[in-house]
Amino acid sequence: MEKMKMKAALFDLDGVVFNTEPQYTVFWGEQCREFHPEHPGLEHEIKGQTLVQIYDAWFAGPLAEKQQLITSRLNKFEKQMDYAYIAGFEDYIKDLRKQGIKTAVVTSSNQIKMEAVYQHHPEFKDLFDAILTSEDFERSKPDPDCYLKAAERFGVIPEDCVVFEDSFNGLKSGRAAGMRVVGLATTNPAERIRPLCDEVINDYINLIG
Repeated sequence: MEKMKMKAALFDLDGVVFNTEPQYTVFWGEQCREFHPEHPGLEHEIKGQTLVQIYDAWFAGPLAEKQQLITSRLNKFEKQMDYAYIAGFEDYIKDLRKQGIKTAVVTSSNQIKMEAVYQHHPEFKDLFDAILTSEDFERSKPDPDCYLKAAERFGVIPEDCVVFEDSFNGLKSGRAAGMRVVGLATTNPAERIRPLCDEVINDYINLIG
């Protein structure tokens, strides 16, 4: 990776910083089997979508009254999740910061979720120069709004930013922002995300040096 051209590294959270996507598949599998038994495998179709997008598409109309219940279940689930870093991530981000490259989390997760992250990883905030959550932007991925706001916060142009993403919506968001996009094959197969990426990686182990 051409570090000299990178002034800001912008990371999605789930599937990019933390290996949490398999856990979300379990959670949403339970909800989908309960509320949409007619649609087996729905938990795989909604991967990478925000909670609002999932609710709008699958829990509107007669099921709208179930949103509060699901949100409560999700908040409880996220407090108990295992937030394990993607292999090599900690060393990689420390290496970036040593070089003076700005680092940010840009996630559709909300502050309630982030409080759970901070409880599991007290060091988390010290790894980043900025943490942008759903409360910080008006339009969700695949809209580029969130990544453009991150670049603006650092005072850098999009061309000097590298986005690290795993979901289709996230990859599209980074590309729409005019940034270099690195896709992590943690949630979707490499061959499926490659058309939306400049580079595909499995983890961060070989990025240092």
